[in-house]
Amino acid sequence: MARILIVDDSPVQKVGISRIVEKLGHEVLTADDGQQGVDVAKAELPDLVLMDVVMPNLNGFQATRTLAREPTTKHIPVILVTTKDQDTDRMWGMRQGAKAYITKPFSESELSEVLERVFAAPQGPAV
Repeated sequence: MARILIVDDSPVQKVGISRIVEKLGHEVLTADDGQQGVDVAKAELPDLVLMDVVMPNLNGFQATRTLAREPTTKHIPVILVTTKDQDTDRMWGMRQGAKAYITKPFSESELSEVLERVFAAPQGPAV
């Protein structure tokens, strides 16, 4: 069982993603925006972060870049989970340090597959 941090400013999205993650047998931590996500990640050191992109304060791209550059959190894989589905968004997200990119809406099986790939090969991207 992994500890997974879900960072999303939408309560509905957080609940929906949390249900899937818990159903897959993982423990859930949550944060309401990018800055809180960075703070929780530094304090709790989760096994993985599911990060929305469009959020107030610090967006998901900025938060991912911060986590990827911080010595205490750079080992934590980040999966961007967003409605932004352009190739340029995907490329930019991966350049910020994300290990995978999944667009909303997604199915439980899609999220499960991406989690498995990232956990199996945390060093490399699993797009």
